[in-house]
Amino acid sequence: MKRREFITLIGGVSVAWTMAAHAQISRPATRIGVLMGIGDTDPEATARVEALLKGLQELGWNEGKNIHLDYRWTAGDVDKAQLFAKEIVDLKPDVIVVHSSPAVAALRRLTSQIPMVFVLVADPIGSGFVETLSHPGGNITGFMNADAPMAGKWLGLIMEIAPNVRRVALIYNPRTSPYASFLRAFDASARQIGLEAIPTPVLDADELERAIAELGKTPNSAFFVVPDVFVQVHRALIVSLAERHRLPAIYPYRFFPTSGGLLSYGFDTVIVFRQAASYVDKILRGASPADLPVQAPATFKMVVNLKAARAIGLNIPESFLVRADEIIE
Repeated sequence: MKRREFITLIGGVSVAWTMAAHAQISRPATRIGVLMGIGDTDPEATARVEALLKGLQELGWNEGKNIHLDYRWTAGDVDKAQLFAKEIVDLKPDVIVVHSSPAVAALRRLTSQIPMVFVLVADPIGSGFVETLSHPGGNITGFMNADAPMAGKWLGLIMEIAPNVRRVALIYNPRTSPYASFLRAFDASARQIGLEAIPTPVLDADELERAIAELGKTPNSAFFVVPDVFVQVHRALIVSLAERHRLPAIYPYRFFPTSGGLLSYGFDTVIVFRQAASYVDKILRGASPADLPVQAPATFKMVVNLKAARAIGLNIPESFLVRADEIIE
């Protein structure tokens, strides 16, 4: 090969490689919007984001390489949910991961086109997010929270550890939780076992404090909370009020007893974020949310905090403790 031909060949290869490399670098990454119902300083925030990223990595999606994630954190604020929902939609992501009912509702008002995968949403049918669990039918699917029939289970557990209880309050924020189905199940279950059911709506921390203080004035009272972003954001206050007013309480998430609460019966919220990555992957590869069934929690665990029990003078039977999946001393 002549020198001039060799140089021309090498030059052509170099140009081709440079153009290919430039095309690879300039190719836009797949964009994922993430709208969270909690704040970025919440102790659960890092674990949930890491679980989502880990799940995506296992499926071939890596932040900074072929995907870019835009995060917004509402900290349980309905107004922030509406504001940040618009910001997320304006970014035109390929798919949105969304946590909490208020955040889903805010996004749903803005788009019926961008695919969404929700996480920890209760009663998605009653909230109007999906048509059915098996066939969501629109641009939204995901992983739901504990549903209303769990109210009977929670009431039964309260009665086991505090058999003298005669009245139980169900605490919920009507602005943030799909409470109607929980109220129906709560009332029916309470009547069946002879308890006075006390629906207790609260809109903010002040109302929460007044409601629990009022409940504590009557002996043999207890409460539980609807699984919702509001109670997560205010869990430290709720736990401290339960101890101050010596009220037995059961919670839907493990992070309540690890924060000092008495008892939880629920599922691992961090694992669900990792599972959500599977639906994000399917959608990015061409699946429609309309055809991806909404998934419900499959495994529930019971966590007991003995220190919290002692603080309110409650002696939990050994027969109950042996059934616990985790005991916090």
